Amino acid sequence: MAKRRESSGDEVSLFPFLSILACLIGALVMIIVVLVVSQTKKAAGRDPEEVQRAIDAKRIQKELEERKLDTLKVQELLAVLEKKEKEIEEKRQRFIKLRKLLDTSKDVQDRNKEISLQLQKELDDLMLEIDGLKKQQAETKKEIETLMAEIKKRQIPPDKKPPPVVVQPSGSGMAEGTKVYFVEASGGGLKILNAWGEDYRLSAQAEVVVADTAYTHFLTELAKDPKSLILFLIRDDGAGAFNNGAGRAESEFNIRVGKLPIPGRGDLQLDMFDAFRGKIPPPPPPSEVPPGGTPPATPAPGTPKAGADAKK
Repeated sequence: MAKRRESSGDEVSLFPFLSILACLIGALVMIIVVLVVSQTKKAAGRDPEEVQRAIDAKRIQKELEERKLDTLKVQELLAVLEKKEKEIEEKRQRFIKLRKLLDTSKDVQDRNKEISLQLQKELDDLMLEIDGLKKQQAETKKEIETLMAEIKKRQIPPDKKPPPVVVQPSGSGMAEGTKVYFVEASGGGLKILNAWGEDYRLSAQAEVVVADTAYTHFLTELAKDPKSLILFLIRDDGAGAFNNGAGRAESEFNIRVGKLPIPGRGDLQLDMFDAFRGKIPPPPPPSEVPPGGTPPATPAPGTPKAGADAKK
């Protein structure tokens, strides 16, 4: 009988580890089998209604998500619609205002038109006067230079001042009730002498004579009295000024006009006319002055128009 070989040393035995591993694997396999079998039995045990309800639940959840997206789109469209409605309301209000303006009564439209025409007339007169002043500017500068040269040349001492010119009525005097107003015409200018408490000077350019508001007021007031008379005192260089000033007084306002040549450059003395001189109110402010060039009502028939003569 063979003898057992003696061990040369201590040996390690793997039997306990392998047995434990085999047991563990067997236990895991058994657990897996049990779970699979239980799940199979569970699925096989569901009734058809329960399965249909699960399917319907998934479908409903999907529809809810789609409707949520549709709700967001609808909210965006509602915001755009609200904005459009506001724009439509603003346009409707503008339409109502414009309709009211168009529906204004005919009386208001006529009044507005009349005011517009009057303002346009005043503007035209002012523009005409400005044009006349611009045209006169160069002539005035040249005239000033000429006069300054003449003054410097003459150098009249104070004790040798030209004698005053005494103006007196001619013939049998003035008719009873006559109101005389004096206008001096000289060197391209007109000067209304103390008609409302002070003298007033204006250019004799045709454009200025037509548009000057103070001269228009002067002629309008005189035209109210048929016995008014404008006596133009004409210096040696005032023929053109007389033609423009007297021409408007006669043609547009039907006022009697007289003329008297005045020699020399002496001051005018009108003391002999104190009993016949007329007075008128001063010109109103520019905003209250009627448009220039508008003649007053025609005087009664029979009013004389011929000029009156006077002499120094």
